[in-house]
Amino acid sequence: MASASAWCSTARQLPLRLTAGTFFLSSGISKLGADEATAQGLHQFATMTYPFLGKQDARRFVRLLAAGELAIAAALLVPVVPAAVAGAALTAFSVGTLGLYLRTPGMRQEGGLRPTEQGIALAKDVWLLGMGVSLIAEGAHDHR
Repeated sequence: MASASAWCSTARQLPLRLTAGTFFLSSGISKLGADEATAQGLHQFATMTYPFLGKQDARRFVRLLAAGELAIAAALLVPVVPAAVAGAALTAFSVGTLGLYLRTPGMRQEGGLRPTEQGIALAKDVWLLGMGVSLIAEGAHDHR
C-alpha cells in the first residue's frame, strides 16, 4: 500500500502532469496526420535553427516529432512513470523549442527577450520548462 506522503506527492503533480500531458497528446496526434505541406513547413522551420535536421526527410521528421510528443504525453499521463523521468522528458523537449525561440530570427523583439507576435507560440514553452523542472525537483525530493 502506498504511503500517505507518496499519495500527496502524486496529487501535487497531477495538475502539472495532466495539463502538459494532454497538450502533448493533442499535439502529437495532430502531427501524425500532417500533410506534405505541413511536414515541409515544420521541417524547414526546425532546420533553420538546428541544421543537422536537414539530413532528415520532412515526413520522417514530423513522424519522429509526433512519436516524441506522444512518448512525453505517455510519460506525463501514466502515473507509474516517476516524476523525475517525466520531468526530464518535458524539460528536454522544452529546451529544444526554447532554442528555436532564442535562435530563430523574428521570434524576439530587437535587443531583448520579449516575443514578437510570431514568437509567442514558442515563448510560451518557458511554462513547459518550469513544469518539467518542477517535476524533476519533486521526483528528486521524493526519492530521498
